[in-house]
Amino acid sequence: MNTEELFNAGEGGEQGRSPQPKKSPLISLEKDLTFYADSIKEVAIDIMVEGISSHPIFIAHQHEVNFGEVILNREELNTNWTIQASTLEEFIEKGIIHPDKKEHFLKSYKKPENYMCLFVIVPEGANFVYYPYPKAD
Repeated sequence: MNTEELFNAGEGGEQGRSPQPKKSPLISLEKDLTFYADSIKEVAIDIMVEGISSHPIFIAHQHEVNFGEVILNREELNTNWTIQASTLEEFIEKGIIHPDKKEHFLKSYKKPENYMCLFVIVPEGANFVYYPYPKAD
């Protein structure tokens, strides 16, 4: 799934039923990711350099999540999304990624120096998405 599909999900289809079309919560995620990008990249590099994992994964959510470590709290930062840091190894340990699917996951895993790997949790479910870090000027 590409970022355009994920961030435009839910736009439009409700217009005939309501005077105010419901905006996807993912629009606010894109805004927060722009704000958070430098911090997320710094944590990703730390995870790799410290030998914790070669595959950092960041969990984006608006509720409570019982795995990973909170690195950016929406309540403290007055934003919409909380970001927690995790790893491929923790996702396998918690059963989110089945061990048999590890190789399949790694084939789609993008360079963590260029993309943040996000596990986005919304009320309708959860999905992985790769969001590019802004280009340095």
